[in-house]
Amino acid sequence: MARAISRRIRLSLSFPSADHGGGRRRAQPAPSPRPAGRPLGERLGFAAALVLAALLGIAPAAHADPLAVRVGVLRQTHSRDTISILDIPAADDFVAGAKLAMADDNTTGRFLDQSFAIEDVKLAPGDDAAAAAKTLLDSGIGFLIADLPADALLKVADLARAGRALVFNAGAPDERLREEDCRANLVHVAPSRAQLADALAQYLIWKQWPKWLLVVGSHPEDVALGEAYERAARKFGAKIVEKRTYADAGGGRRSDSGVVQTQRQMPVFTQKAPNYDVLVAADENQVFAGYLPYRTWDPRPVAGSGGLMPTSWDASHELWGAVQLQNRFERMAHRGMNARDNQAWVAMRMIGDAVNRTKSADPQAARDLMLSPDFDVADFKGVKLTLRPWNLQLRQPILLTDGRGTVSVSPQEGFLHQVSELDTLGLDQPETKCKLK
Repeated sequence: MARAISRRIRLSLSFPSADHGGGRRRAQPAPSPRPAGRPLGERLGFAAALVLAALLGIAPAAHADPLAVRVGVLRQTHSRDTISILDIPAADDFVAGAKLAMADDNTTGRFLDQSFAIEDVKLAPGDDAAAAAKTLLDSGIGFLIADLPADALLKVADLARAGRALVFNAGAPDERLREEDCRANLVHVAPSRAQLADALAQYLIWKQWPKWLLVVGSHPEDVALGEAYERAARKFGAKIVEKRTYADAGGGRRSDSGVVQTQRQMPVFTQKAPNYDVLVAADENQVFAGYLPYRTWDPRPVAGSGGLMPTSWDASHELWGAVQLQNRFERMAHRGMNARDNQAWVAMRMIGDAVNRTKSADPQAARDLMLSPDFDVADFKGVKLTLRPWNLQLRQPILLTDGRGTVSVSPQEGFLHQVSELDTLGLDQPETKCKLK
């Protein structure tokens, strides 16, 4: 009886729907109007666990030594210098997603004599992430969720390996973290640049827009993203008719670059290009891509870092029951859930589910379970998410959004794979340089 009740509770917290589970992903349904009041999925989600216990007269377990799990959250402040004021990071950016998942985990944990708590460490630029991680690890924490640059993340992972701790990369998209610099204790919840670029490329090919004008920013991150788009073009048969570089001249992006100045600059910058179907922008630092839509010399759509954007999550996403997660997050954080929030939420839910099922706070036991065929993650994207065993990257669909709604979801129909259609996004196992140690 107890095992059946525990299973029902765990399933209720996964918020499954007809299309939310596994199997082949069906053609995505048209977005439906948001129902009045609280969504049914939400009313039957967390409430189901509590109502079930009340009806059966079952109280949470009371043991002498409850299992207390502490999770460290390491996050570096993101720049507030964005093109749009809507993109300025909130004070609780990233950690808000982990806190919502902590509440989810604790709802289950109350019936299993488990509790979850978060230690939030917010780093300013220049702060020593490894020193902060050491403090957390020395206090007995075995799980870290990180939103850090690649170099800092590798130092944290190497430090955590000595203490047999498990680190979740929920922020950095760098390919080398999944390839030549991979670590056996570093799980990648954030999608890689290759996954994002491939997701957009599949849609552009499906739309029969194979000719791209590629515009790349001048920062190293922009160059890396531009290389991912070039690789995606070769992989799926697109043609880059010309590649241009947009140099960052500095200055305030919302003050110095006024409407009149931008309206004059962008048409001139994009004129005299060879005939192309779509402009693809690689601009991770948000210097110019947001200015491109409706301002190009030729009347062409914009995609990439502006216009139609590939992302792991967007506040406008509401397919496959996602609206209930959006509503719960908005009630807690008083804002929409962004990609970093969702990636932290997924990482914390993975930890909670692994602890629930192994009945242990041992990071190695959690890792072993996550790599087993029996483990998957639910994230309201129509399919089960699983880990790639060769580099610990989370397989996941990628949303294509304009910021107002989900335009499409990749992988696109017709892009097949012998193992998982999700492995058409990013580097596949035969291509990997990763050797887990």
